[in-house]
Amino acid sequence: MLKFLIEKEFKQIWRDPFIKYLIVCLPLAVMLVFPWATTMEIKNATVSIVDNDHSMLSEQFIRKISATDYFRITDVSFNSRDAISSVEYGDADVIVEIPRGFENSIMTVGEAQVQFSANAVNATKGSVVSSYLNAITLDFSREVNGLSGEAGSASIGGITVKPYYFFNPGMDYKIPMIPALMLLVITVICGFLPSMNITEEKETGTIEQINVTPVPRVTFILGKMIPYWIIGVVVFAISLIVTVIVYDLPPAGSVALLFAVVTLFIVAVSGIGLLISNYSSTLQQAMFLIFFFIIIMLLISGMFTPVESMPVWAQVIAWLNPLTYIVKIVLTIYLKAGTFSDVAIYVFALIAFLLAITAWSVGSYKKRE
Repeated sequence: MLKFLIEKEFKQIWRDPFIKYLIVCLPLAVMLVFPWATTMEIKNATVSIVDNDHSMLSEQFIRKISATDYFRITDVSFNSRDAISSVEYGDADVIVEIPRGFENSIMTVGEAQVQFSANAVNATKGSVVSSYLNAITLDFSREVNGLSGEAGSASIGGITVKPYYFFNPGMDYKIPMIPALMLLVITVICGFLPSMNITEEKETGTIEQINVTPVPRVTFILGKMIPYWIIGVVVFAISLIVTVIVYDLPPAGSVALLFAVVTLFIVAVSGIGLLISNYSSTLQQAMFLIFFFIIIMLLISGMFTPVESMPVWAQVIAWLNPLTYIVKIVLTIYLKAGTFSDVAIYVFALIAFLLAITAWSVGSYKKRE
């Protein structure tokens, strides 16, 4: 009986051109467009220069700033008041003010001060631009000290910092983003489609034909869910192939373990979709509810902001979110070559959520109305 129900669902899915295109086009679009569109790098930030020194070193410092792809000098002001006006009118993102006596201070004392004033309306852009300028200034300082014979010689008691970034030495923002995008695609497809399926049958009245048959409730639910579990695994496989071919980012850990934990997550997310469909009377109501829950799940999952950085109340909600566990599991396996022992606590938490949401979904479905 279950076999025929699954066959019926696949035929119904195959007749719907929207679902067919969604299964293939959504993972391709997300994996090929999002990593480039949602860049974490800030380029072509506009700079207003206030050079009060007009020396050789100040000009050299300005040329070093303009030589990068991150900055574009759009304004040279004669005083800080004019520079602030350029920021207020949106002509500059940051002001670089070089004080009078800049070159003389470097040559005599060995140090000088430069003031950066960033537009922090967009706090992320302001902080990133400031960090770029700090790095450029530090590099310029090393070059100047090298010319004066002081470079490379560490002072007594000095500390030399040489950072090394594990699992992402080049600090490429796309590396942690791409595995997270795979989970985003699965969450959307395996959350939306099951919630819409049963609700649509309620609206059209076809579910009444099932309600009057002797098909057990559990068998009916499995017949509805198994096709979407298979679709979720196929979508993940497509995303993984695109990641390997386009971004040359194969999983560092076990592919079999990766598919196993993702399958658990697919069952959990489809259970949420089924639960919403049980409590929804119309297709529109189901769409609004699943959209609301998916947005909340994405925002507090740690996919964009570390869970540990959230307020305590948000952390409590985050640990009730299955996406929180799968993000930690997938990033550990995919990027750090983690084994089952490394993610066991998160896997068991995911299984507990899966069992709870599945029992609730099956129990809340009323076969006869």
